[in-house]
Amino acid sequence: MREHVCAVVERLQGLHKVCQIDAREHHGKTPLLVAVTANQPHIAYDLIRLGADVNAVDNQGQTALHMAAKYGYPEVIQVLLSTSRMPDLEVFDFEGHSPLHCAVLTHNRLHCETQQKLKLPKRRFDELESRKLKVMDCIGFLVQAGSCLASQDIKSSKSVLHLVVQAGNYSLLKYFLEVNTGTVPDFINMKAHGNTALHMAAALQNESQQEAIVRLLLACGADPSIRNLDNEQPVHLVQPGAAGEKIQALLRRGKGLMPVIHSTSQQSTRWHDTP
Repeated sequence: MREHVCAVVERLQGLHKVCQIDAREHHGKTPLLVAVTANQPHIAYDLIRLGADVNAVDNQGQTALHMAAKYGYPEVIQVLLSTSRMPDLEVFDFEGHSPLHCAVLTHNRLHCETQQKLKLPKRRFDELESRKLKVMDCIGFLVQAGSCLASQDIKSSKSVLHLVVQAGNYSLLKYFLEVNTGTVPDFINMKAHGNTALHMAAALQNESQQEAIVRLLLACGADPSIRNLDNEQPVHLVQPGAAGEKIQALLRRGKGLMPVIHSTSQQSTRWHDTP
């Protein structure tokens, strides 16, 4: 198929005829967008080499980078980022999302599905885990290429930090806090309509990772004294009950958590209160 695509385009160009390499089908997709949707990195590469617009959008405002990020196609993203025609990393689709937002939302969805492990057949669980790893690769490539961690979606003003906390996605939260390393000042205390990531973590309900998320945010500098537009601090948003009381106690102690590394067969990081 790849050879056929190249042959047709090059033949038309050789005959000096108008080759509409960015012609659109009924959904507004150009041949490049169709190739990306079909996870065809080699065809995508050839189309770009022959002049395809890497920033062309479909009827939903999605570029090739949005689609590759949303579907979790790391090989396609590598192709898009390695060409001389660098795609726009910060363009928003009509939902207000950047390509990085799209990848994060997909990872969040897969994370939530894998949390139902006991209810899933092993084959389905393994499939979801494999897809999650591919989406994580996409996120890594986008971050390495310079995608802005502080970018906020148009509709809700949420950064990637807000999105992962809202989904209870501890592993991705930890990743973003590690890769930021001061690149975005006060990244951890950014607000989305007045709420910081810590506000959202405090408001989580029936989330098994809530305590770990709150501890991690506090350890990395989240400020529990910040108030939202309703004049509420994170501690005011915690659900009632025994579990909530434990979260409230952590928030009242504030930024007093230190990481402790325990040596086990699989090294893991735990967090505890400083004396």
